Amino acid sequence: MKSSNSQLLGTQDTHETPRSSNEAAAAARIARYVIISPVRDEEVYVAKTIESILAQTVRPAEWIIVDDGSTDKTGQIIDDYAAKYPWIRALHRTNRGFRKAGGGVVDAFNDGYRLLKSTDWEYIVKLDGDLSFDPDYFEKCFAYFESEPRLGVGGGVMCYISNGQKSFESNPAFHVRGATKIYKRECWDAIGGFWPAPGWDTMDEVKASMLGWTTRSFPDLHLLHHRYTGAAEGTWANLVKNGRANYVCGYHPIFMLVKCLRRLAVRPYLVGSAALLYGFLTGYTKRIPQVNEPETIKYLRKQQIARLTGRDSIWK
Repeated sequence: MKSSNSQLLGTQDTHETPRSSNEAAAAARIARYVIISPVRDEEVYVAKTIESILAQTVRPAEWIIVDDGSTDKTGQIIDDYAAKYPWIRALHRTNRGFRKAGGGVVDAFNDGYRLLKSTDWEYIVKLDGDLSFDPDYFEKCFAYFESEPRLGVGGGVMCYISNGQKSFESNPAFHVRGATKIYKRECWDAIGGFWPAPGWDTMDEVKASMLGWTTRSFPDLHLLHHRYTGAAEGTWANLVKNGRANYVCGYHPIFMLVKCLRRLAVRPYLVGSAALLYGFLTGYTKRIPQVNEPETIKYLRKQQIARLTGRDSIWK
């Protein structure tokens, strides 16, 4: 996969993986991992993701691609690849007729998880179907895990390329985007899987941190995201969804207010903050259930207050 995109995705000189290339390869080759990919209407991009996996220096033991009710040719593309590679399997779900924020992805993931035949995996990966990445992506990811015994959740960072220029999503260092998350098995078992609602890809990290695991993204490992985050819903709906997810996770109201105030300086001005706050507040007015884990919410709010007062926290 040595195209112009691949070169743009390559690692930067200012960051290095924690081992020499030979040591990284030796460590990564013994890593046994499985991938589950919930996808929906990704006929334009899913082949790019599959080709990126086929090119990996360290391939998965098993890959379940869950077609979550696609209405385009996504299912056929997956079936064509599965017919060629026995370690790739397709699972087709009935079209529910709409995108179900948060919970739909988790439902699809869990269906794929139940289909796994492998039992001796060391890492499990949740991977979206609209990404491209370099052939040594997983090799380098597993080198990080090998060098940090308490690293429980990790993954690369999302980037976009426009007019030959690379740009990145802005996220806290502890947060790994839901599009590409790798879980060490012991950590996965400890957190008990995903919360089936918006905010699942924050609560997993909060709970892992509470249980003594480290979670972080790898800034030198880049994945090209072919579809801008939230493009399927639109800007307003995506920000409302994010605000609602913050409510479901149990964000401290003061922390959320500060978040919305800081967002005033980011496009779309004012509207973005209004959408976030609307999503958050309507969680209360609509009596939407929050994460049913009081200790996890208590831990999260403690971390948020620490962040606001300049003390050490998962935000650093």
